[in-house]
Amino acid sequence: MVERWRLLDTGLNDAFYNMALDEAIVIARSKGIVPNTLRFFRWDPSSVSIGYFQSMEEEVDIEACNRLGIDYVRRRTGGGAVYHDREGELTYSLIINEDHRLISKDFQKTYETLCLGLVKGLRLLGVPAEFKPINDIVVNGKKISGNAQTRGMNVVHQHGTILRNVDPTLMFTVLNVPSEKIRDKMIKSVEERVTSVEKYLGRDVSFEELKSALIMGFKESFDIELSSGEITDFEKQTALKLKREKYSTREWNFRR
Repeated sequence: MVERWRLLDTGLNDAFYNMALDEAIVIARSKGIVPNTLRFFRWDPSSVSIGYFQSMEEEVDIEACNRLGIDYVRRRTGGGAVYHDREGELTYSLIINEDHRLISKDFQKTYETLCLGLVKGLRLLGVPAEFKPINDIVVNGKKISGNAQTRGMNVVHQHGTILRNVDPTLMFTVLNVPSEKIRDKMIKSVEERVTSVEKYLGRDVSFEELKSALIMGFKESFDIELSSGEITDFEKQTALKLKREKYSTREWNFRR
């Protein structure tokens, strides 16, 4: 019997709700309210997320974000600061019970297994993606996806980015860099080290086309069925509470 997972496409939301909903789904999964879930989402307005262990003041140019109307939020996962562009990036989340056949006690092995869905999906689009330890996906040596993972409540939560297109100049306007001279070098470095779906394919790729390929990639790689679902009332209420009391607060976002 084929294993059935829930597929969510929650569209455009602000940074605080996006992070709150991720955690709400984790809580719902831990209670057995919902099945294993694959979620796609985007950021409106464009946003910066920092890793759990980072300092907002050190990583993010708060003044530039405020001027440009860009949100900034702390994730519950580790890793570095990431600029999430409204039109340039598709984000996914996987929420899976920790004793699942796809999950290993080895974080590295689990990263590789869970990223197979992305790799397969990108290949279906004609993008020759490969997994690169620790947690990246690359195309001809250039990064196209970064991923982060955390565990708790007997649930594995992995989320990450898939670059549809990329704007290095805007990226380093909102992330802190020591000087203009270094900023220019970092922009050039990103242009050399990072690619995107549209840049590689040399054509426009809609979010729908990208999602369709990735859904097929996850289904084939994980040997699962994905059934479109809805957010439960429990998840909605929990997400709104977490947004209000945690992810939109200065205490959470500037805690380090």
